[in-house]
Amino acid sequence: MHTKLTRLFEKIYGRPPEIMTRAPGRIEFIGNHTDYNGGPVLGAAIDRGVWVALARRVDDQRRFYSEFAATIVTLSADELARRSGPSSWVNYPLGVLAALPAFGLPAPVGFDYLAVSDLPPGAGLSSSAAIELASALAFLQAVGHSPSRETVVKIGKHAENHFVGVPCGILDQGVSGFGKKNELVFIDCRGPRFETVPLPASAHFWIFNTHTKHALVDGLYAERNRECLEAARVLGVPLLVDATSQQLEEAGSRLSPAAYKRARHIVDEIDRVDSAVKALRRGDLATTGRLLTASHRSSQSLFENSTPELDFLVDTLESGLNVYGARLTGGGFGGAVMAMTSPAFGEAQAAAVASAYQKHFGQRPDILHTKTGPGAEVLAIPGPADAR
Repeated sequence: MHTKLTRLFEKIYGRPPEIMTRAPGRIEFIGNHTDYNGGPVLGAAIDRGVWVALARRVDDQRRFYSEFAATIVTLSADELARRSGPSSWVNYPLGVLAALPAFGLPAPVGFDYLAVSDLPPGAGLSSSAAIELASALAFLQAVGHSPSRETVVKIGKHAENHFVGVPCGILDQGVSGFGKKNELVFIDCRGPRFETVPLPASAHFWIFNTHTKHALVDGLYAERNRECLEAARVLGVPLLVDATSQQLEEAGSRLSPAAYKRARHIVDEIDRVDSAVKALRRGDLATTGRLLTASHRSSQSLFENSTPELDFLVDTLESGLNVYGARLTGGGFGGAVMAMTSPAFGEAQAAAVASAYQKHFGQRPDILHTKTGPGAEVLAIPGPADAR
């Protein structure tokens, strides 16, 4: 990817990049919508992501190019308005630039910017967090700053919340920032506090991308956020992480049916995350897998952010061999299902799942077999000999 990025940068801008960064996509392992409710979550940074290359300019022009849109967007340094249409992808790096002053950090004035990705779009693997973190690292390198990993994560979340307009928690940016190979990222979102949990080497991830709609800004995500906050208000707690199952049952008659179901999911999901951490620390993938599938069933019936396509995949995977568990990954409302499998689950079995899905829905899902990978990082620029 270094070579591809360097050559494309030179082709677009006529000069080599000065800075190169990378941030991974992530799998939401378990903890669906617990993050903005103050609860714990487990995620995995994967070995695919977003790469950003940048070179500074002497004027105040900011030029953006990506494979997503394949056209240069040119802005002046004082243009920080949200974009729409084909150039809307620029809102992610623009949001980072707009966020930097809130952290007392300067932004580069003029630059040429390029982003490429090997993450499948719309699959719930959080390409948005990846581009935010890769952009933040590149911009800060350009002005000579090397902030803490936690600060970079918070910059990405600020951009997503306040500029892009998605009321997400810290999950996506936290996992992309703190990921490690052969480990999961545990986040206590109240701090936030980050640590890693060992993942047994025998665990494999398979992602089945349904191609169904995965648009978090369309109101469904925000609606769930509001319902959770309403439930917390009625329960008299700051966030649902502070609610007990007994409190929820006692207040059930004062909650709307929707708010009760959302809160029930969150309270139970928080318990499932804690149980999953304990199971993983003792290497118990069978128990972990059962918790994954239970999480999906709760998303399906209580949080109502699943779809028939996602449910079909989970049903099919659950009934097959060599599968520990499966669940939707990401915000839901379409996107992808993650299966945690043994090494015996291979291409043939994955293809059989995809064929069953195609027979039922008329379209074949994309299949991605992925591993854990490192978190966001600044990369060495390859020399001329490496870039040939």
